[in-house]
Amino acid sequence: MKHIIICFLILSSFLGFSQDIPSSFSLQEAIDYALENNRTAKNAERDITAAKKQKWETTATGLPQLDASINYQNFLKQQVSVVPAEFFGGNPGEFAEVIFGTKQNAVATATLNQLLFDGSYLVGLQSAKVFLEISENAKVKTDLEVRKAVINAYGNVLLAEESIAILKRNIEVLKKNLYETTKIYENGLGEEESVEQLQITLSNVESNLKNTERLKDIAYQMLNITLGIEFNSTIQLTDTLETLTVQNISLEALENDSNVEATIDYKIAANDKRSKELLLKLEKSKALPTLSAFLNGGYNSFSDDFVFLDSNNRWFGFSAVGVNLNLPIFSSGKRSAATQRAKINLEKSTDLLTETEQRLNLQIETAKSNYRFAVEDYANKKQNLALAERIEQKNQTKFFEGVGSSFELRQAQTQLYSAQQEFLQTMLDVINSKAELETITNQTSKF
Repeated sequence: MKHIIICFLILSSFLGFSQDIPSSFSLQEAIDYALENNRTAKNAERDITAAKKQKWETTATGLPQLDASINYQNFLKQQVSVVPAEFFGGNPGEFAEVIFGTKQNAVATATLNQLLFDGSYLVGLQSAKVFLEISENAKVKTDLEVRKAVINAYGNVLLAEESIAILKRNIEVLKKNLYETTKIYENGLGEEESVEQLQITLSNVESNLKNTERLKDIAYQMLNITLGIEFNSTIQLTDTLETLTVQNISLEALENDSNVEATIDYKIAANDKRSKELLLKLEKSKALPTLSAFLNGGYNSFSDDFVFLDSNNRWFGFSAVGVNLNLPIFSSGKRSAATQRAKINLEKSTDLLTETEQRLNLQIETAKSNYRFAVEDYANKKQNLALAERIEQKNQTKFFEGVGSSFELRQAQTQLYSAQQEFLQTMLDVINSKAELETITNQTSKF
């Protein structure tokens, strides 16, 4: 009975865990789920938490620090000292051997330290704030990349699904054509070449179908990994490729003014420059004096025997207060070299920020151009598909009426199949190019 209960609890916990994973996703649901469960996104969130802890760690350095210590000593052999014997009534010029102190002693001390001034501490406080901003910007960058990865993976699954559906319909039509052509040939009204042409076409389409089905499995696994779930999990997608394509055809995104400084890559580069400025200030602050104060107090006890835990043992109290001032005077050029190195790194970071700004302007214009082309190409390929369908239908009619050749029919079918795949690809290109533009400009939209 005990084993049954344990198994039931394990099964219940497993089922409860499984129920946390939705069985179906729209694209927006997939994005929202990945932002919470994608492993890279979760680590970016942990980095922010760690940065907050580090910020407090730096802040606490300048706050009061209280330490306590207990020291116990037992001299296995006490040190012997010599003093003039005449101190004890001896002869002048002779020395007497004496032992100062007791064989055992114990000291308990508590010390309160307070930093009064330290230039590096002030810079450290500023650096901790910048480090937190860097972690937060890294989180935003990670979320943008995760969002784009989900869109790409989701689109690849839909592309595979649509391709499989089209290939199956094509196979169904080809099998019907092959059956009718074979009957015509067997009745002596057609040529064997016509049958062979259709067999070649059917074989190629069937091979493409098998490969696409394998790619579909891989696409689902990639989507699962991006979502942050078990890669072999079974999920269903509720959006269609055509629906998402229509939703993403919006040229308003091309008309928006691109503010490079609002992009996350620019903010990250600006953070880097700010950090280099603080490192330069840190090196300069090392030439300033540091001032701290302390207050301590404690008790000590002495004895030849271990009696420190006895209630009647006598302890002697002591306390002190003071300040410590450290003045850097000469470092043989070490501080100067470190300061010059920090200046060089700042100059590099300044140039990198300028380079990032120019590169982002180029990337935004390129992304806009790619998105515009994807939208235009989608409309073009849609028209081409309609034309290819009519051409294939005409050649099929001409073939079965005996006025068209099998070669012309196969050529029209091949053109149709190519147009079908190109049309599907343009739909995916519209979705992905829009996602790329939104990722670069940090202007995301809902689906």
